[in-house]
Amino acid sequence: MNPDTPLQLLGGLTPREFLRDYWQKKPLLVRQAIPGFESPITPDELAGLSLEEEVESRLVIEHGARPWELRRGPFDEDTFRHLPERDWTLLVQAVDQFVPEVAELFESFKFLPKWRIDDVMISYAAPGGGVGPHYDNYDVFLLQGYGRRRWQIGQMCSSASPLLDHPDLKILAEFDTTDEWVLEPGDMLYLPPLLAHCGTAEDDCMTYSVGFRAPSAAEVLTHFTDFLGQFLPEEERYSDPDVQPASDPNQIQRDALERLKALLDRHMGDERLLMTWFGQFMTEPRYPELVTGIDIGEEELLDTLEGGAVIIRNPSARLAWSEVGEDLVLFASGQSRVLSAGLRELLKLICSADALHIDNLGQWLADDEGRTLIWELVKQGSLGFANE
Repeated sequence: MNPDTPLQLLGGLTPREFLRDYWQKKPLLVRQAIPGFESPITPDELAGLSLEEEVESRLVIEHGARPWELRRGPFDEDTFRHLPERDWTLLVQAVDQFVPEVAELFESFKFLPKWRIDDVMISYAAPGGGVGPHYDNYDVFLLQGYGRRRWQIGQMCSSASPLLDHPDLKILAEFDTTDEWVLEPGDMLYLPPLLAHCGTAEDDCMTYSVGFRAPSAAEVLTHFTDFLGQFLPEEERYSDPDVQPASDPNQIQRDALERLKALLDRHMGDERLLMTWFGQFMTEPRYPELVTGIDIGEEELLDTLEGGAVIIRNPSARLAWSEVGEDLVLFASGQSRVLSAGLRELLKLICSADALHIDNLGQWLADDEGRTLIWELVKQGSLGFANE
């Protein structure tokens, strides 16, 4: 995608202009970001997804058993029969993993790294429905898919912002409206992290929320140090062979802190390990239990492809690649594999192609390393046959 080509999705801005002036800075309202958009899923189909065990879903009822009652799925059909006529919302996570037509929305966001995109959550709201004023710690694009929703935006927030006393929902106790708009199908609102917002259904409506992965500093430090610890031998410890006689044996001297910092810097600054961890962390699937492979031999896989079989990415899998020194690394659903530089085009193909088959894999199937990689991804479950 050309970063200097204006996009209807961004209201005529180029990707470069949007990232420079709006991304993680200020909101952007785009009327008819996707002109004539028609939701590929109906409200009834969304409700049907919430009945499934493997689908993550929630109901927020403003005037339920308690104010802003939260219920977690899976639900049953009786749940929906007994809901009030208004003021409730159904939220279903990761609909893109279960409805291919919803996953196609990602094609519109190619100007952003795919590994940063988390999922497409779809909410259905009865008139008056919403989840209260709140803020998110990540960027979100709110695409109106059906009906009308009124969006209000307010102040920038932080963890110090006062919240209502609620055991499950983080609803702001204070909300200072600065702007508001009513969005209709095809309209989209981009919101940067920490901006207070509140959406209320004007009538029966569905909103598509394209959210992004943004690990917190605490997550990065905790997970990376756990990962790093696997590679450090027990005998590598704090040491002070150059220590001087103590003037006060109870004082921790500055030079001790310098030695400790040097120990941490030596390992925390290892770019190869940092990239390996980061790629694995950012490609961890939301539902790892859905990334399951098949037991197939390498020769059997080759014969199946030559017979016309088509391989596609598992909808629950995440793929990315990177350069580490002179090598390449493929990240697949939380795992990684170091590969030779000659497989660059194969990695790009695996991560981007809608389908893999004998026509676009031909030369790689004749390459031992390339053929083995495809085989391993099928066995691992990030790739699978289209007819399964």
